[in-house]
Amino acid sequence: MSLFKRLAAWERDLRQSYNTDLSTPENRRRARIYNLWFDHAILRGIWTNEFEVAKGVWRSNHPTHKRFAAMKARGIKSILNLRGAAGAAHYLTEKESCAALGLTLVDVTLHARYAAPRSDIAALLHAFRTIERPFVMHCKSGADRAGFASAIYLMVMEGRPVSEARRMLGLRYLHVRRSRTGVLDYILDLYEARHAVTGIGFEDWVMNEYDNDAVQAEFEAKFRPWF
Repeated sequence: MSLFKRLAAWERDLRQSYNTDLSTPENRRRARIYNLWFDHAILRGIWTNEFEVAKGVWRSNHPTHKRFAAMKARGIKSILNLRGAAGAAHYLTEKESCAALGLTLVDVTLHARYAAPRSDIAALLHAFRTIERPFVMHCKSGADRAGFASAIYLMVMEGRPVSEARRMLGLRYLHVRRSRTGVLDYILDLYEARHAVTGIGFEDWVMNEYDNDAVQAEFEAKFRPWF
């Protein structure tokens, strides 16, 4: 095994050793270290990447408990977590914070570097239609998944054109198109081209024409991301 691979494996194992449940005081201590340093909550305590997408609808990076409390104080009712529901320390901590504060937590899975399956987009749209407002949607950094979800919200729920919605994926939110997350922009590119010909709505296009595996393959064949 090369030195690089050994270092990568060591880092992965170290990270995982701190990514624990909250069942004991020691696990909580390790989970806090994981959240602060491995999941970068140390940065998100001072930098929010928060923006109002539409009335009563906000996007953000993953909030800390203090920020969840501030959201509750200003009238936020629900949190839409785009990182999925799993046993990771960041999710367990978020779930505990929302329960303690009386915030409704809704979980949806999106990926930043892979074209979302149709079922994941359908689940996102269902969440948009059923979640109590005002709400905050978040991913980890608030750059990619939150941007893609915000674009979908504007197109489907607000009837905005894709040309406007795609602004949710931009450098002001730290989204870099020339990275592997550019697949999110590519999805909007494909939809925009199809809409120009047929006038089809985004939801109809996704449910009837979109093939995430084909989109991912096309993106990887056409583009060479910087990272």
